[in-house]
Amino acid sequence: MARLLSGTWHGVVVMVATTMTMAFGDALVKSLSSEFSVWQIFVARSLIAIPLIMALLRVRGPSASRSPVSWFWPLVRSALLIAMWIAFYAALAELSLPVVAAAYYTGPLFIALFSAWIIGEPVGARRWFAILLGFVGVVIILRPGTQAFSWLALLPIASAIFYALAAIVTRAKCARDSSLSLSLALNVFFLGAGVLGTMAITILTSAALVPGSHAFLLGPWLPMGAREWGLMALMAVLIVAISTGVARAYQSGPPTIIATFDYSYLIFAGIWSFVFFADIPDLATLAGMILIGAAGCVAMASPGTRKTSPAIDHAT
Repeated sequence: MARLLSGTWHGVVVMVATTMTMAFGDALVKSLSSEFSVWQIFVARSLIAIPLIMALLRVRGPSASRSPVSWFWPLVRSALLIAMWIAFYAALAELSLPVVAAAYYTGPLFIALFSAWIIGEPVGARRWFAILLGFVGVVIILRPGTQAFSWLALLPIASAIFYALAAIVTRAKCARDSSLSLSLALNVFFLGAGVLGTMAITILTSAALVPGSHAFLLGPWLPMGAREWGLMALMAVLIVAISTGVARAYQSGPPTIIATFDYSYLIFAGIWSFVFFADIPDLATLAGMILIGAAGCVAMASPGTRKTSPAIDHAT
């Protein structure tokens, strides 16, 4: 079992578990988008997440690194992920979760391109086919001519590009950093972005001038009671699990393989969308999900000798 869950397989299992958690967290954020601004969520969630990560680092003992090997690349990675979340959440407040997820999951195609162009990760013919097969599944779910092709659909695509770049940085430059230290750096960035965003909105806007549909991005800070802090605590636990899981998954195997199983998010997005909002996927959406699952099987069946670039062969 230990051998089965080592290396790339370990990364695959961690990624699937993480996407299930991520889809649940995103459905929760969407359900709260009419109550809180994204900046308030960033601040309140991080105020709980940062002490939680510090406690986990303490429990792991002296062997657990409390800070990255070098701060530069973890900060670059964190900035990319913050941009990713802002673009994704902005779209999430306006579009359905499955539609946003489908547009966002052009990301693995960008990861394949960036892996080949930036870090020299080999992408064989079968793996290209797997990624393109998954992309076809995304296109089927999006269906040209629907609301997903409004300008708002560009936001999750931009989010996908930021995510792809962050995945490459994680594998190429942050492989020797512990996943908890990367999660800590990310949540510190979340806190800073939330504070700056809240200050900017307070100075530049008036609550009376913010349309309801844009309140998630431009709304003011609202009072919080026990229920609201409880929800923020839940989201803090989720973001720690998600940020740690994503970092660990991409440290464990080639980005092109891990990214293919990242597609499982779409399946979980459909499930949680039904649980939270009673949305039932239609036949086209189900067909796209089947193609995405098939893409994962093709990717893992790819023959291969891992000829990873020396620059990225430092998985921990």
